[in-house]
Amino acid sequence: MNPGVTSLDVARLARVSQSAVSRAFTPGRSVSDETRRRIMDAARALGYRPNAHARSLITGRSRIIGLVLSYLENLFYPVVLEELARRLKRDGFHVLLFINDNPNADELVDEILQYRVDGIVLAASTLSSGLAQQCANAGIPVVLFNRIMAAGAARAVSSVRSDNEAGGRALAQFLASGGHRRIGFIAGNEESSTNLERERGFRDGLAAAGQRIWARGVGNYDFAAARRAALEMFARADDRPDAVFVASDHMAFAVMDALRRDLGLSIPDEVSVVGFDNVPQADWGSYRLTTYEQPVAPMIEAAVRLLARFLADQEPPAAENLVIPGSLIVRDSARLPAAAGAAARSRGGRRATSTGNRP
Repeated sequence: MNPGVTSLDVARLARVSQSAVSRAFTPGRSVSDETRRRIMDAARALGYRPNAHARSLITGRSRIIGLVLSYLENLFYPVVLEELARRLKRDGFHVLLFINDNPNADELVDEILQYRVDGIVLAASTLSSGLAQQCANAGIPVVLFNRIMAAGAARAVSSVRSDNEAGGRALAQFLASGGHRRIGFIAGNEESSTNLERERGFRDGLAAAGQRIWARGVGNYDFAAARRAALEMFARADDRPDAVFVASDHMAFAVMDALRRDLGLSIPDEVSVVGFDNVPQADWGSYRLTTYEQPVAPMIEAAVRLLARFLADQEPPAAENLVIPGSLIVRDSARLPAAAGAAARSRGGRRATSTGNRP
């Protein structure tokens, strides 16, 4: 990069206006392919790079979206990070990642605002109604991803999440239809909206089948904690569950490892295991986990559209809470219902089945 070269120099060499150079380097602005090619050729020849900071001072937009994650150990969130970064890049935005150790993101969001971000996506974190209103007053849109806002802040913050309750019900129905009568549940973070909704749906699904949760543990969305919960739940051979719903795939992998390696149980012959998320590792041969898929791409698309709508409007639009339907993905970690098993054997295998219409 040559710091002495300006956009005017590029315009002269490319034989275009200075405004055309500006449009060529501004995502979403209109410029013909031929003009863009001449401008880029001239910029490379002169060693020109636009100054993003200077441009943000002029336009009032940094084209940066702050993403807050609590941790990356949960295998669902690296997928979210990659998908969000790719999707925002298409619109000329970039992701600035912040890791927050506190479930409440108030202090961190206050810091993020110093970076002049155009918007904030909170995944696995929440914020107070007061700070949510502060962000709204400052013209900074906030979207909760895979979370919902506490009462009192709903008018200031939008949210996008999968249909956690429908997923819990679908998994309960699947296990009950498979002939299981002692069905356990290992929760994630008991205070999180995701866990509350998944467990509520699961309990409702079991109740519809004339059942209730046989045994319950807490894994707190943590690998080691989920393993301990599984060992405790299955400690008594005469009273152990014959199936267990684990509130995330990340925890389900820990549970499957503990059941096989520590307790010598066969999956699914002696116990069925189902999860929630459908992370890529769920399809690995050592797990082949039956799970409820969170539709990451549609959820990301919905979140980006909410941000874009806010940034395009002169007046802040009303907050929205969007629920995206997911799908039951059937693999080999759980016993199939009799009818489904016969159909699968006649096809020579098992396949994913949908429990809702994809957006």
